[in-house]
Amino acid sequence: MYKLLKKTGAVRRGEFTTPHGVIQTPVFMNVGTLAAIKGAVSSMDLKEINCQVELSNTYHLHLRPGDKVVRQMGGLHKFMNWDKPILTDSGGFQVFSLSKMRKIKEEGVYFNSHIDGRKIFMGPEESMQIQSNLGSTIAMAFDECIPNPSDREYVEKSVDRTTRWLERCKIELDRLNTEENTLNNQQMLFGINQGSTYEDIRIEHAKTIAKMNLDGYAIGGLAVGESHEDMYRIIDSVVPHLPQDKPIYLMGVGLPSNILEAVSRGIDFFDCVLPARNGRHGHVFTKYGKINLFNLQFETDSRAIDEGCQCPTCKNYNRAYIRHLFKAKEMLAMRLCVLHNLYFYNKLMEDIRAAIDGDYFEAFKQEKLQDFAGRA
Repeated sequence: MYKLLKKTGAVRRGEFTTPHGVIQTPVFMNVGTLAAIKGAVSSMDLKEINCQVELSNTYHLHLRPGDKVVRQMGGLHKFMNWDKPILTDSGGFQVFSLSKMRKIKEEGVYFNSHIDGRKIFMGPEESMQIQSNLGSTIAMAFDECIPNPSDREYVEKSVDRTTRWLERCKIELDRLNTEENTLNNQQMLFGINQGSTYEDIRIEHAKTIAKMNLDGYAIGGLAVGESHEDMYRIIDSVVPHLPQDKPIYLMGVGLPSNILEAVSRGIDFFDCVLPARNGRHGHVFTKYGKINLFNLQFETDSRAIDEGCQCPTCKNYNRAYIRHLFKAKEMLAMRLCVLHNLYFYNKLMEDIRAAIDGDYFEAFKQEKLQDFAGRA
């Protein structure tokens, strides 16, 4: 259940009650695709850096270790030792990203595994069954993520099919949630709005899925090649047509500046691999923009990555040491930077929530955008 605590213009501050705890929104979900954060970050670390929601991927976990293995081990929460909310992506994005290895039909999608080439079929029912085996808190509906730009006729057909798939997802998850041996019979379902960069298609799709009384709604198919301006334009056009008493999730976004802009447009949930991926390559976020620790200027820099930051990395190590670890190819370098970047994102969301509560979000946003555009 979503409770709207405060609304100023389009900006929303809420609480989302789930079977695995209450999520304070706006929130950034920390991405652990295979039930682990890449960069040797554990579930205990996630608690230390104030992660509220962990996100794992249906497609990848179906391939390895297999959703039936995870089910046998008691579900994702027990498997990875994480007792807070988990959202599982449906596998729909892989329809987009594995475009050379799949065929889309009305019944679903025929894949070749990117690991060993074996044939896989996944449709709405299969996606729900896999996510039910995983026992996640929130299951995402199976959809097609449409690349940008795309032909209008194709987009219309794809969106219509995504709607039919959503209806099938809802029926199947409702069925699974009534079965006695289901791991999480309170599993929630979020539907996904698609439509590429066509505002009218997006709006009609939003109106259609809004009638389905789902637990939450996502805006998908953005941050896949379009400009930031197009992304903001689509968010502006779609959000007013989604239920205002349900959480709204912008999938796969993004940079701190993108998050600030999207919060100002009414978005509650975010996820992105970017902070962890950047961290593994020595690119770290600071209050004054991003820095690359491989740069020679940090060879004898005794400062923390971000002065004043309270993350485990910044409280204990300096830039020079972490740069040395990277140059020496020590795994600890990746771990320390991923920890910092995820903490940075989680703290940004905490500060955003405080700014909304305190009625100074707009001033906070402008100050942060100016800082992020500066040079660290």
